[in-house]
Amino acid sequence: MGFRMMILNSFFAALGQIGDPKFRSVLFRGVGLTIALLIAACAAAIWLINWLASGEISLPWIGAVPWLNDVLNYSGIFVVLVLPVFLMMPVASAIISMFLEEVAQAVEDKHYPALPSVPGIPFSEGLRDAISFMGVLIVANLLALVLYAIFTPLAPFIFWAMNGFLLGREYFTLAAMRRIGRDGARKLRAKHSATIWMAGTLMAIPLSVPLVNLVIPIIGAATFTHIYHKLST
Repeated sequence: MGFRMMILNSFFAALGQIGDPKFRSVLFRGVGLTIALLIAACAAAIWLINWLASGEISLPWIGAVPWLNDVLNYSGIFVVLVLPVFLMMPVASAIISMFLEEVAQAVEDKHYPALPSVPGIPFSEGLRDAISFMGVLIVANLLALVLYAIFTPLAPFIFWAMNGFLLGREYFTLAAMRRIGRDGARKLRAKHSATIWMAGTLMAIPLSVPLVNLVIPIIGAATFTHIYHKLST
């Protein structure tokens, strides 16, 4: 019961700081970058579809198949409608992880002012982690489509459990490594894996709601900063 209250207290403490100017700065930049990447992804997908449909499509042993051009052309509408919804969660989550340093510092300035300063994570390392995390989230959610099709009634729970595990793992590691390094963060994460997974699942539930999932990653970053400090004492 204690660890559940700890997770909820951390979440509500993070939620109570959403008006912090540093939070708003990260939120605006994160949402702006997310929207820009989603637009770029849609534009690239539409360009690829148009390129594929620009000439006559032929299949081995069958020859020209004109109707495939029509299918490709109409698929552009599907891409514009579906691709942003699918990519919004992993892109927003990964981009906010780039700015976790600023979120964590804002949390520590308000709630843990006695802590000594830390050198911070180099931008190049944060960018590499964010790109890697986004790739993992996209691939994992693509593979999970098979499970959603097989276990349709359980699809929301599969989504929450899988993304909760991945989000908890990444955000806790990033919050902890500022203070105790990557190896220390991994050891502490392994020690409290169930608690971290449960906290990640709490973040993943609202992530399944479009637009809301643009705001939740910053709350998650702050929540896991609190959780790290509570677990490390």
